[in-house]
Amino acid sequence: MNHLCTDQDCREEFKSAYENRYTWGSEFCGYKGTCILDNGSKIFRGTFDLGVDFKSNIFGIEEETINKAISYQLWEVAIHRVRRSFNDVHGQNNFVGGDVDDVGKKVLVTGKNKGDFYRIKNDVVTMVYRQIHGSYITIITESILNTEKGYLSKKYTSKYGDPTTSNQFQPKSHYLDTFVQLYLGGPWVLTERSIMTEMSKEKPETQLTYSFIDLHKLV
Repeated sequence: MNHLCTDQDCREEFKSAYENRYTWGSEFCGYKGTCILDNGSKIFRGTFDLGVDFKSNIFGIEEETINKAISYQLWEVAIHRVRRSFNDVHGQNNFVGGDVDDVGKKVLVTGKNKGDFYRIKNDVVTMVYRQIHGSYITIITESILNTEKGYLSKKYTSKYGDPTTSNQFQPKSHYLDTFVQLYLGGPWVLTERSIMTEMSKEKPETQLTYSFIDLHKLV
């Protein structure tokens, strides 16, 4: 259910979109499977496990950079599945409505995280602009997967930049994620992530594909 802003106060409307995100609950038991990274010139294959503590282990891949890259993707997915209450995350923030564009309604943050902003549309957080350690990250969600327990972002972009000059630190990256349900009634987990990073003066365009297959819950 969407909540309408009253006197430009968008707390309830933003809270509704925040709580509509898919997160793992008590059904998350950890899982394991085969992991594959295709960097366009070589394919690396190993096995992995991800525990209920969201810590991952990669086996069978000796290259440390590849091992860390796969582990990071598992961590990055898991950390966004952590269930944290709206009050714990945003209790010291206030939210004010702004303009509306094709991405959604702008929600300006005041209070503890002043300077951040979001866009929301149809109970989905469609854009995130957050300042982190002297830089900003902008994430725009283009399509989602609706589960019975919230939505997952399927197609989205991200970029980092300078909050003062708006200059990008890194080229924009385009993500395409595929999810499956680990077992009937169980958690939704990532089975493939494709990352295309745009060309820059320093680096050519890159394409990485991470696959996680033969998935089984940990017992």
